[in-house]
Amino acid sequence: MKYYIIAGEASGDLHGSNLMKALYKEDPKANIRFWGGDLMQNVGGTLVKHYRELAFMGFVEVLFNLKAILNNIKICKKDILEFQPDVLVFIDYPGFNLRIAKWAKKLGLKTHYYISPQIWAWKESRIKDIKQDVDKMYVILPFEKSFYEDKHQYPVSFVGHPLIDAIHNYPEIDASVFRTENKLNEKPIIAILPGSRKQEIIKMLSVMLSVVNDFPEYQFVIAGAPSQEFSFYQDFISNKNIKFISNKTYDLLRNATAALVTSGTATLETALFKVPEVVCYKGSWASYQIAKRIITLKYISLVNLIMDEEVVTELIQEQCNPKRISEELKKILEPNHRKVILHNYDLLEEKLGGIGASQKTAKLIVADLN
Repeated sequence: MKYYIIAGEASGDLHGSNLMKALYKEDPKANIRFWGGDLMQNVGGTLVKHYRELAFMGFVEVLFNLKAILNNIKICKKDILEFQPDVLVFIDYPGFNLRIAKWAKKLGLKTHYYISPQIWAWKESRIKDIKQDVDKMYVILPFEKSFYEDKHQYPVSFVGHPLIDAIHNYPEIDASVFRTENKLNEKPIIAILPGSRKQEIIKMLSVMLSVVNDFPEYQFVIAGAPSQEFSFYQDFISNKNIKFISNKTYDLLRNATAALVTSGTATLETALFKVPEVVCYKGSWASYQIAKRIITLKYISLVNLIMDEEVVTELIQEQCNPKRISEELKKILEPNHRKVILHNYDLLEEKLGGIGASQKTAKLIVADLN
């Protein structure tokens, strides 16, 4: 069978790579063509475009890059027509993927969506397009099934969260080997996860690192994104207590005592590695003003959304400042506070439905094709 997969950011690359592994198990002769990143490329198949050329965030930023986005859509449609896949599999990235789904459905192509667009957060009106243009939807958050089926009468399959698989299958590395290989000292580690896109790293990294001098007994380690060069981060590293490692975020989280994390999938990854965290978010003024008027969620981190309570502290926009970050980081380093967070992390993992999301999804896709 021929599969065409579209993932437009780092988290989609991770989930796409695990889905591809599962598809090859279910269908050893699978011919996979995809938009994604290094992780998907390492599994096999043919990479059409890397997500680093696609990742535009924020309302204003998308407007400025509209020409590039429209050109990518044109390239994608042409490539799909030439490949003639048996199924299109979309991974999140709704602004792009829902456009392709609408076009593909009119041509009679099968459209499957793995990892739902977060229409429960904003743009709920997209349900109309999803019902019309998406043949099968595989959701990964427990509350999404009732959102689609009870509220909108659209049947979906809850497959569990693929991050549990990714973390469960990730090889362990000895702590002393990790420190030696990455030239880290013996001080406990505070991980800094500033995101994967240049725009968000520029916004977040300086303010995250502004608290370094408040914690001389710790070393701060930046998790470099695979899509960015070290030279991009160099200007932010001005203190001997700041270290940098690239493309080893999971190894870093395995060895971290606490973390400062930009809102996104990384907040859930950090929780599943059982690392107490402070969630930080700062957007451009214009994007933030638009977002707060149309997004009605109580929380911005997946951890709190899934648990429906504030398990981890969220510092948003003006609150994301050196004073507040320092205060909250001190709290999560206190033994009693940590104990409460770690207990809640265990409950979170239970809610997410255990291992096997990628395999379940691959089985459902192949079964539908057969």
